Amino acid sequence: MKKLLMLFLLAPMFAFNTLQTKNDFIGKWAGEEKDNIGFITFDNEGYAAFEIQGQVMGGKEFEINGEKGMMVYTINLKADPIELDLTMTKLTSGEVKTMLCIAKFDDKNTMQFAMGLENVRPTDFNGDTAILLKRVIVPTKN
Repeated sequence: MKKLLMLFLLAPMFAFNTLQTKNDFIGKWAGEEKDNIGFITFDNEGYAAFEIQGQVMGGKEFEINGEKGMMVYTINLKADPIELDLTMTKLTSGEVKTMLCIAKFDDKNTMQFAMGLENVRPTDFNGDTAILLKRVIVPTKN
């Protein structure tokens, strides 16, 4: 009887094991806003890039207004919702700007995402800075 009771108590822990990892973010994600489709890509080296109307901003190296830059991401999986920071660095001057974001997975290929404005992290997925992202490219395993 004790074993059956213990199994009954432990089973839900294993059934609802939905812990996210950094690898869950890797891939290309599409979001739609007002009939415009944009993309965000997270790679396995820690670089992130936005693509809107064919323009790419981010990644290991990109150019904007004649200046080279890069964009990396860091993830705090212990926070609820997940905290994701996008950090852009101008390579010539070293100037750094960080966008504070949050993320929550609906399933392995659907993510709610919200970006903070003016160095304030959002607390929910409502409002103008929230978007639903769908994975469009799944990374291949090397």
